[in-house]
Amino acid sequence: MSSKVQTLGEFIIGNQSEFAYSTGELSRLINSIRLAAKVVNHEVNKAGLVDITGAVGDTNIQGEEQQKLDVYANEKFIQTLTNREIVCGIASEEEDDFITIKGHNKDHQNKYVVLIDPLDGSSNIDVNISVGTIFSIYRRITPEGTPVTLKDFLQPGRNQVAAGYIMYGTSTMMVYTTGHGVNGFTLNPAIGTYYLSHPNIKLAETGKIYSINEGNYIKFPQGVKNYLKYCQLEEEDRPYTSRYIGSLVADIHRNMLKGGIYIYPETSTAPNGKLRLLYECNPMAMIVEQAGGKASDGFTRILDIQPTELHQRVPFFCGSKKMVEKAEEFMQKEG
Repeated sequence: MSSKVQTLGEFIIGNQSEFAYSTGELSRLINSIRLAAKVVNHEVNKAGLVDITGAVGDTNIQGEEQQKLDVYANEKFIQTLTNREIVCGIASEEEDDFITIKGHNKDHQNKYVVLIDPLDGSSNIDVNISVGTIFSIYRRITPEGTPVTLKDFLQPGRNQVAAGYIMYGTSTMMVYTTGHGVNGFTLNPAIGTYYLSHPNIKLAETGKIYSINEGNYIKFPQGVKNYLKYCQLEEEDRPYTSRYIGSLVADIHRNMLKGGIYIYPETSTAPNGKLRLLYECNPMAMIVEQAGGKASDGFTRILDIQPTELHQRVPFFCGSKKMVEKAEEFMQKEG
């Protein structure tokens, strides 16, 4: 690569040949996500100045109270992807069901479906903590020219052709993979351009950070409790440091750069965990694996799980490979 810093647009074009079906459609799709993210970023950054924070009074399909920015981000991503006519279907964490999209000829010729968490961690907006967008892209499996069906979205994570997240924090970053490593791009807000700032991100095999909501400790399975005790022991390379932001994108991003493990296990009150397989766990698992890490439900590789429903939840262990493997050891000992 030359000494000139690449823009995200230049990077997408320069690496288009890596895509399995290189027709330019996937490049345009990632560009559309970039555009929508810039619009959402603008609203997030002025959230404290206008009446866009707080709840709208409705709940989403998850039973969670919707924040105003949740609704705004959801609308902007769906609007951008629909208007550009580059996907045949969208599934959003904020929507009850998937959305079928026809092309300008009223056909269904597009190849890709997108699954998206438009604004992860939005409950933190009011206190100025980083939030993010998470996206996952699959090639449809039903015949082109027909409407998408549920099975286009219920694919195991290993079928993803791209995945990424945008973090709206002290700086705005887009981190994504198309299955050929992970790269991070930072937005220059003065000119509205993303620049390659973190090329070829590699996750350390082990780290010093564990991220989990320890307030739920009493509800955790015994294997998780045992692993946390292991993390806290005075040993040669421990105790580890506990760092938990409560915003998935921010917690994963920190561990991607510094090494560590993120855990959101099942609990006695949420036996399937809290995080959504399709909108959160699969895309994060693909990113982490492409950076050399590992993602598991404690027993099974996340990307090998066959989804059975659109808003399915699973336990999530994700991060540095050796740390996740150690956590799995503790889980498997307790069955």
